[in-house]
Amino acid sequence: MGRVILRGHIQVPADDLEAVKAELDNHIRLTRAEEGCLLFEVVQDDEDPCRFTVREEFSDRASFERHQARMKRSAWGAITARVARRYEITQSDDP
Repeated sequence: MGRVILRGHIQVPADDLEAVKAELDNHIRLTRAEEGCLLFEVVQDDEDPCRFTVREEFSDRASFERHQARMKRSAWGAITARVARRYEITQSDDP
């Protein structure tokens, strides 16, 4: 099994935007330090400040699942509980 790739966006309720932005750098730092994380980007949209583009790549399914579990237990998971997530998750055997 190869890399797991997630692409999409999150839509943050306006009431939660400041809390999400305040925790985002920490969430990115913790995720990039995870074993198996190859790429992790969350970028705020220039035209819609409540929309963030998300790109993730993990070396394998197990690394991706560990990330998902950690995220759900983290401050980020609590702060983004009301966030709408629109993702496409694929798997690639390319190096």
